Amino acid sequence: MADVEVLVAIADCGTISAAAVLLATTPSVLSRAVARLEARLGVQLLRRTTRRLSMTDVGMDYVERMRAVFGTIADTERALQNQGGELTGRVMLSAPTTYAHFRLPPMLAEFSRLHPKVMIDLSIANRNVDLVSEGYDMAIRLGDLSDSRLVARTLEQAELCMVAAPAYIAQAGTPSCIEELAQHQCLPFVMPSTGRQAPWLLRERGQDLDWMAPSRIRIADDVLGVVQLAEAGAGICQTYRFVAEARLRSGALLEVLPGTGGRGRSFSLIYSPHRAMSPACRALIDSLVSAAAIA
Repeated sequence: MADVEVLVAIADCGTISAAAVLLATTPSVLSRAVARLEARLGVQLLRRTTRRLSMTDVGMDYVERMRAVFGTIADTERALQNQGGELTGRVMLSAPTTYAHFRLPPMLAEFSRLHPKVMIDLSIANRNVDLVSEGYDMAIRLGDLSDSRLVARTLEQAELCMVAAPAYIAQAGTPSCIEELAQHQCLPFVMPSTGRQAPWLLRERGQDLDWMAPSRIRIADDVLGVVQLAEAGAGICQTYRFVAEARLRSGALLEVLPGTGGRGRSFSLIYSPHRAMSPACRALIDSLVSAAAIA
């Protein structure tokens, strides 16, 4: 049904490029999906010229019929769920390393306890998966998603902090301000999506500051590597407080400039508004949002 959902999205958006933005994928992926559908049906659904794209009469009729089919499927699934039957199905979820290791485990464990017949395929990766071409039902994303046409449900605003090992502090001293921090060995992360060093999100005298940490060691691909290096005494890193809190309690790490590194980044659960969501998907979305709210 994924190729059909692509065609419906194109019809709603008016262009392949707009539908690609909506579905968080590329126009070429959608063009291939429509071509597959046309080949399977043996009819032309889209009329393509060098200047514009439009639906054929057959295409419009097909889209309207499939909208009705999607509605019937959704109504049927809701009716079955409301009859008290046990929730079943399969959900494909993608999540970044930090959230998957430190936030998701208790959430998914509780969901699986309540819904033992739902299968969850979890991909843990520090990249933005393509929901359409890779077949994911939903993904957890980091950062501001205000420009996305995907549905975004906020999970939390995760507080950041700067930390270092006691051995490093004993050897290098404790910085008392950002100017002194610049003289220390810092451990920044290189964003896989851009290949650029991610700035540290600091706050100085009430003002937000995006600060580029000087370094001799830069970490790519696995963001948790910065914490491991910091714990080994290699320098200072910025990470989420939920990642560092156990090490801070045990004394394996010490917080650096606690009044300066307290800004945060948001984590959101995203999915396509045009994808027919199964009861299992909807239940997992509601469960994760509710669990994150009380975490």
